[in-house]
Order: sequence, then C-alpha cells, then structure tokens
Amino acid sequence: MALTNRINFNNLRGDLFGGVTAAVIALPMALAFGVASGAGPAAGLYGAVLVGFFAALFGGTPTLISEPTGPMTVVMTAIIAELIAANPENGMAMAFTVVMMAGILQIIFGLLKLGRYVTLMPYTVISGFMSGIGVILIILQIGPFLGQPSPKGGVVGTLTNLPELLSNAVAPEVILAVFTIAVLFLMPKRFRRILPPQLVVLIAGTLLSIAFFGDADIRRIGAIPTGLPALQVPTFTVAQFQIMLIDALMLAALGCIDALLTSMVADSLTRTQHQSDKELIGQGIGNLMSGIFGGLPGAGATMGTVVNIQTGGRTALSGLVRALLLMVVVLGAAGLIAPIPLAVLAGIAMKVGFDILDWSFLKRAHSVSWKGTMIMYGVLFLTVFVDLIVAVGVGMFVANILTIDRLTKLQAEGVKTITDADEDEDLQMTAEEQALLDRANGRVLLFHLSGPMIFGVAKAIAREHNAMKDHKVLVLDLHDVPMLGVTASLSLENMIQDASENDRPVFIAGASEQAMRRLNKLGVRRFVPDAHIVANRVAALEGALTLLEETPEDSATVMPSSIS
Repeated sequence: MALTNRINFNNLRGDLFGGVTAAVIALPMALAFGVASGAGPAAGLYGAVLVGFFAALFGGTPTLISEPTGPMTVVMTAIIAELIAANPENGMAMAFTVVMMAGILQIIFGLLKLGRYVTLMPYTVISGFMSGIGVILIILQIGPFLGQPSPKGGVVGTLTNLPELLSNAVAPEVILAVFTIAVLFLMPKRFRRILPPQLVVLIAGTLLSIAFFGDADIRRIGAIPTGLPALQVPTFTVAQFQIMLIDALMLAALGCIDALLTSMVADSLTRTQHQSDKELIGQGIGNLMSGIFGGLPGAGATMGTVVNIQTGGRTALSGLVRALLLMVVVLGAAGLIAPIPLAVLAGIAMKVGFDILDWSFLKRAHSVSWKGTMIMYGVLFLTVFVDLIVAVGVGMFVANILTIDRLTKLQAEGVKTITDADEDEDLQMTAEEQALLDRANGRVLLFHLSGPMIFGVAKAIAREHNAMKDHKVLVLDLHDVPMLGVTASLSLENMIQDASENDRPVFIAGASEQAMRRLNKLGVRRFVPDAHIVANRVAALEGALTLLEETPEDSATVMPSSIS
C-alpha cells in the first residue's frame, strides 16, 4: 500500500478547476462551522486547510474533499461546551486535545483494517442519527439567527429560552439571516452551476449589511489572526480523561462513517474503488494535525466532493490545491473576512442542517417498514435530546435484535425431522435417499438443518428434539449448514448425548470443516465413532440400515413417526 494518495499530473487542468471550485465552496462553510462550534472562524478555516491537505495527501480516495462537516461540528460543539463548563481555563485546549485523540484513533482503526466494518450500520440508524444532527444544527442556530449568542445548555437550553430569544430579536440581523436562507433555498439551479450559492450569499449579505445597516450594531466576524496558527499543547486532567476518551471515540467513529460514506459516493461518480483502511489513516492524520494547530475536526464532505468531481477533479491534486488556496486566504486575505455578519453564517449553517435531514427516507420510511420507522425516529429523538452515543448504541441494539429475530424465524424453518420419505416437502431428497428411508420403516430419524445456525436457532432445535418420538437410529444431516454457532452446537450436543444415553446410534452427514471442528471441541466424538461421520445422507442412511439389519429382532418393530 503506497504511503500517499494517488497523485499525478495527467489531469492537471481538471484537478485545478476542481480544487479552486471546492475551495470557493469551503470558505463560507468553514467560517460558518467555526462560529457555530464556539471555537471561532479561524478554527473552521484551519480545520478546512489541515484536514483537507493531509487527508488528500495520505488518504485512499483520490477525489475526496475533507473539511469540517455539519455532523462533526455538532459533536465538536457539544465537546467544547462540556469541557469549558468542567474546566473554564483549559476547556478549549482540552477540546483540541480530543481532536488529536480522535485522529490517533482513526489511524489505529486504519492500521487494524477496520475500514470495511465501519459502514456496517443499518440505514435506519444512520438516517435517524444524521437527521438528528441536522435538527441539532438548526436549533443551535436559532439564537444567532435572531441576532443573539446561543444560550447555554445546547438544544434544551435554546428551546427553553426560545420566548426570550424571540422577544429580544435584533431586526437587522434577522433580516440578514432571512435573506441568507431565502437565497440559499430559492437561487435558480442555472445560476448555482456558475457560482456556489453559499459564496454568493456571503458576499451579498456582507455588502447588504454595510450598505443598509452600516450604523446598526451588527455582530460580525471581526479580525482573524493572520499567519500560521499557534501549536496546541495536549492538555487533559485525570478527572476528565475518561470523558475526553469517550468524546474522541465518538468523533473518530463519526468521522470514519462520514468519510467512508462520502468515499462510496465518489466511487459511484468516478467508477473507481477507494481504499477504506488507507482513507481512515489519511483522515486520522488530517484530524491529528488539525487538533495540533487548533482547527476543527473534519471528514469527507459530500458537497465539496461532488462539486470537485463535477468540475473535473480526478486525483488527490485537487484536494491539495483546495487546501493551499484556503491557506492563502488565511495568511493574506483574512482582512476581507472581518466584516461578514454572524447572522449570514447562521443562515448558512441552518441551511446545512436542513440539507443533512434525510428528507427522502423521512417521507417514505412509514411505507417501507414500521419497525424501521420507529428505530429511525427513536434514534433521531435520542440524538437530539439525550446523547449521540446513546442514540447510536440503542439504535444498533434494537436493529440487530430485530434482524436476529427475523433470521432466527427464517432459519428455524430449516430445522426438520423426517422418518418417512412422504414427509419430504422442501428437502428434495433423491430417489435413492427416499428408498433407503422407506426401507428403514420409521426406525431412522433424519434430522435436517439448513443455513447458518446462529444462536437463535437453538430454540427451534430444542423444540424439535423434545417433540421426537421413538426411533432406533439418528441421522444428523448438516450438509446445508455453512456455519455452526456455539449455542446451536450445544443444542446438537444435547441431542447427540441424549440419543447415545438411550442406545440410539448417531450418524453425522455432510458436516463442513467448521461445523465438525466446533462439534469436536465440544467432545461429541465420545458419542459418535469415526465410522459414523460420513460425507452425505446416502452413506448415513446406508450405515443406519446396516446397523438395523444386524439387529433382526428390532427390524420387525415399526416405530411410530416423529412429529416434525
């Protein structure tokens, strides 16, 4: 695996155009996210530069544009508020330390090759989580939208103080914010192809505020320090370290999911294949560097990535060009940013919140699955009002339990007991097998299993075992079992042991290497001799008949059929 991303100059013109366009879109978003997070506009710009540069240089998706995103900003906002409340003096430094820790965790995830597992999450959980983040972002911008700082207490604090916010609304800032939202929603598509609406409204909103509200006391970005950012010394306390580690895990996991989902979008547009584990390493290096220099955490940004590809970007050179352009702005053009009204940035951030909401699935979820709908809305509610980790954890648990229940019901249908060929409905036995079973005359019980035997199937195995009537020989047919779980294996062991204790020989037919290894570890060989472990049903039925014919006193006895 190459150390750096795929960079070449075969598509120089396209990569330059892609990088420039992505930089134009990134500027207002970085400023908006920086202000929204509480870390300041400079932190948003540094995050856009550093995450974008290092993720492009070391990542595994050539066209991916990485920068602070809505979901990452929402989480970072909560982290900053939490740590400043706990330690006002060092809270911000501790928040940037969390960003560094998240970057290190992402690098570890990549080195452990966990990339392919990151996106193994039910869509209902992803949809509820992302929509919840969109709702949080919208609610947190209500204060700035109305010309006031966001109240303390996050979502609950904002909703609690909503009457006061409305009564103290600053008219000029509300007008600017409404103007921003209107342009972002109503700008015709033909103009969007020429200029990004975020940049248009950033410039137009600033000019409007100067022309019409020059004398009003409007909150603006103000001066941004030029030059290279100061290094952030890793800061933590023993009392807060556990909380910081959990926050870092949350940031790292969200960043991985965000980046790899966007990488999949890039793959679909470019007909290429990204390298998941390498991408996680690149994202981790980007976030580590961003934390070291006081920038916001970031991830793959869908909007920037799509625009980059649509304007010609095909290699990681486009991402590097974008980052360097933003660095030029930070170093030399920060003075042009100072007059931008915070209300305009609040409008931009609020529009991002609306875009994050999964409108497509929200409108159709109830017609797809009511259980899935309940999971989605449950995760959304927990994300907004409780905790992001709790929301994902509960959503994953419930979704997995429901999935296991469905799989168990399907797999239970593959547990069958047969003593008569006439009982064969779905097994599709051959004529030879049917003839052998008929010759057994009800004295051989064929216990057939089909599909992966997960732990939920153990109940069905035990139920069939308890319903068995008398028989002389048990044939355990595992030919259609690719995987045998521990719990199901224990149920089979009980069945085999019970048969052995009642002097009923047991044959095991067609067991896979994995299934046989699992049974051997449980010690079934003490009940089943090597000669009774055969390759297929025919061999097992022939062996069973041979045993029966060696005991002629039993051959005349017709055993009643078992209940299947």
